[in-house]
Amino acid sequence: MSKPPVNETVCTNRKAGFRFEILEKLECGIVLLGSEVKSLRDRNASIDEAYVRIDGEELWLISSHIAPYTFANTQNHEPLRKRKLLVRKHEIRKLRPKVEQKGLTLVPMRIFFNIRGLAKVTIALARGKTLGDKRQTMKTREHKREMDRAMRRR
Repeated sequence: MSKPPVNETVCTNRKAGFRFEILEKLECGIVLLGSEVKSLRDRNASIDEAYVRIDGEELWLISSHIAPYTFANTQNHEPLRKRKLLVRKHEIRKLRPKVEQKGLTLVPMRIFFNIRGLAKVTIALARGKTLGDKRQTMKTREHKREMDRAMRRR
């Protein structure tokens, strides 16, 4: 049996960096069914429209799509079900007042398998960008591309 790859990224939320200003990041475990793990290993997942909600003393990943595993037959999972995130209670207690603050939210950034082969989710405390902020991000990205092109030409 071969070892699982080190920090194998399954999926990333590329839109999050554009839509949100990232303030803090936190790595947490995720409770999955067997067919979900197999589907994640096949990279059949999306977290583009997903978000994280604090419910009581628990974190929940909502609207993440993990495609049904093709060989699971009747033992398959529901693709858009709520998934519990595994975080220590003191970390949730630190996050709660920040999330209740106006304009801050928890956003999943990526799903990956760590060195031990366990599925993990990186979540971020983020503030939504305004239209002007998004335009500024696009301008700086375009300037960086132009500078890289100019450096390659020389």
